[in-house]
Amino acid sequence: MLSNDLLQYAKNLGFGELHFKIDQTKELYAIIGIHSTQRGPALGGCRCIEYVSIDLAIHDVLRLAQGMSYKAAMANLPLGGGKTVLMRPKQLKNRDAYFQTLGRFVNDLKGRYIIAMDSGVVMNDMDNIALETPYVVTTSKHKGDPAPYTALGVLRGIEAAVKFKFQQDTLNGLHVALQGLGHVGYNLANRLHKQGVRLTVCDRDQKLTTHCAKELGATIVKSEDIYAVECDIFSPCALGAILNDESISQLKAAIVAGAANNQLAEPRHASLLKEKGILYAPDYVINAGGLIYAYAEYRNYINKEFVEQHIQAIYDTLLELFQRAHKENKLPHEVADSMAEARLIKPNAHAIIGD
Repeated sequence: MLSNDLLQYAKNLGFGELHFKIDQTKELYAIIGIHSTQRGPALGGCRCIEYVSIDLAIHDVLRLAQGMSYKAAMANLPLGGGKTVLMRPKQLKNRDAYFQTLGRFVNDLKGRYIIAMDSGVVMNDMDNIALETPYVVTTSKHKGDPAPYTALGVLRGIEAAVKFKFQQDTLNGLHVALQGLGHVGYNLANRLHKQGVRLTVCDRDQKLTTHCAKELGATIVKSEDIYAVECDIFSPCALGAILNDESISQLKAAIVAGAANNQLAEPRHASLLKEKGILYAPDYVINAGGLIYAYAEYRNYINKEFVEQHIQAIYDTLLELFQRAHKENKLPHEVADSMAEARLIKPNAHAIIGD
């Protein structure tokens, strides 16, 4: 039985559906959350990690699915938001069968939910899901990688933040402290370097930081020191919930704009950023490039020109958001939330790409 707290949390988030699947022979314990299908089928990634409790897994799927609804709405996509959470066992005896079983679970939802890749899942897993359902993206069929498109969207978002904060149209000569050099982070670092940006980076993988220093002239710092770097822009591209009391107290940047999901540890931390005069680019707006790519793949619009054309709009969306927040004396994420919620209530009142 769901606890009253979780049920209230789901209600507060405006939730639609929560589905559970247990297959003990395949060790599958799966939860699919569908936050909204008001604008179209719910699309969201599959997270396969170890959870210490079912309550934490449910909380994760609720939070992440709502974030996907807001992200799709702000990107003007004809999609709702969903998420899959798998309570991964310590050892998977038959990984292929495990994900094929998940594929049948997704197929049972008859297209209300489209599954994509996320933490702990690789492309072969997605291919196994695709054996059982057509409601899947980020497979090897298209041989595509959403990371460059996510990075492009973050770059355009940084440009919008710089335009609003510094009233300048170029990034040349600015200093970015970039946290995390995964697929998205390294791609973003490369794009920033080409724009004449000075980089300070950190990552747990020493090979990545060494390569970034050699190829892009980046300065390397320890992970715990990245927050205190004096810079123009702090760009979190690794873990979520990294903007907290301790990290914000160390920040010496004018802008926070990065690819990581759920950057605010708590909503109140947006107020702390504003108090320090730091402009915050809401994560689910700036990092929507990967979702735009996934939608294009699902609709077979997959070509570079189509995807990049719609990612460019992230610049205009964020600039409008910053201007409204300033005019209305609100926090950027508050304005983003209200814009997303309006688009969920009246989906046909806004332009929808590819519809």
